[in-house]
Amino acid sequence: MTPKKIAIIGCGRVGTSLAVFLSKAGYNVVGVASRTPSSAQKTIQAILSTKGEGRNNSKEDINKVAIPVVPPPPPSPIERGNNYSLPLGMGGEGQNIYSYNSKDVKLCISPAEASMLGDIIFITTPDNLIQNVCFEISSNPLVNISQKTIFHCSGALSSCVLASASDNGADTGSIHPLQSFAPYTLGQSSPFIGINVSVEGSEKALTIGKELIDALGANYFTIPTKSKTLYHAAAVVASNYLVTLENCALELLKEANLSEDKAYTILEPLIQGTLNNIKTRGTIAALTGPVARGDFAIVEKHLKDIDEVLPNFSRLYRVMGDYTLKLAQKRGELEKVSIDRLSEVFNK
Repeated sequence: MTPKKIAIIGCGRVGTSLAVFLSKAGYNVVGVASRTPSSAQKTIQAILSTKGEGRNNSKEDINKVAIPVVPPPPPSPIERGNNYSLPLGMGGEGQNIYSYNSKDVKLCISPAEASMLGDIIFITTPDNLIQNVCFEISSNPLVNISQKTIFHCSGALSSCVLASASDNGADTGSIHPLQSFAPYTLGQSSPFIGINVSVEGSEKALTIGKELIDALGANYFTIPTKSKTLYHAAAVVASNYLVTLENCALELLKEANLSEDKAYTILEPLIQGTLNNIKTRGTIAALTGPVARGDFAIVEKHLKDIDEVLPNFSRLYRVMGDYTLKLAQKRGELEKVSIDRLSEVFNK
């Protein structure tokens, strides 16, 4: 089967990584577009620099990738009103086309132009631009939207944000890698290998999404479209808020006259051991410490000292303590007096 043609709209870290590693996986990345032309230029250069059979681009050729002349962007749906029609112009035939691995990729001047070229379209823009970009694509009669499959890569938004495309016959979905991406560097290993990637959307989008994720060497899992926001909230708690909690722990150790570097060295085995216990035993069995033991006297001492040195942390300690108490109660081992005293301390 002939590999599907891929268009990338939005040439930041995720868009560039997809362009490079999907092309390495055998997909034909045929067009890229970005609101910042220099970003699209860098993505083209990254694609051209990938090593592969039949590559015929010298370093000089790669560096000669030209930035196209970009017309003013069309108004947003709010600005355009009811009587605005999108322009049909797509740039000169054959301009800004470059070869890699016996294939061609075009540096496009608009999302619509890139979408005309691809069967599968990735919108990898910031979240607040996805809906407008999708509308621009879907509203252009040259795109033939009903023959396209469109994905975005937002963690927080579901495929519902692509309604302007699905309402016109396109298959839509979202693919979200649970991974932070660094800027692409020449010769780097794939950031997709072995990571977990969520996919949701229409039946056809799910099928194509799973194929793409497999090709990238990642592990896919599906979620209901209606649950996308909760899924993202879970990822935020697991990653972002973990950083915040560990920062609080480091601040407490700094108040105990330990340098930040030394403080992390001290805490790291505890952090890693806790994560391993969660992995192997689950959260309830992994829970240890004064709350799990019902030691309200120690908790009271903690809060007394925290109130003195880091009063802004006291509220967070109480909220987390109260939630931890509810988790500890699921074991059925705490005495009622301990539960009552701890609840009173946390809810002062």
